[in-house]
Amino acid sequence: MNSQSVTFPEHQFVAEQTAFTEPRFAGEPFDVAEQQGFTNADILWALGIWSVILCFSPVIVFYMLMVA
Repeated sequence: MNSQSVTFPEHQFVAEQTAFTEPRFAGEPFDVAEQQGFTNADILWALGIWSVILCFSPVIVFYMLMVA
């Protein structure tokens, strides 16, 4: 049996940090206008997802017709 007692440090609350703030990298200015729009990676990801969906939809329809 383990007879050691585990103690946790007290939580320290800072009065200045009561409001939620947006996470940022150190030294990076926060500008909402820069975060709007899609990047090339977003567009490629969407095209990849839609190509998989459109390629497999005839296979799924054929399978459903054969099973039903």
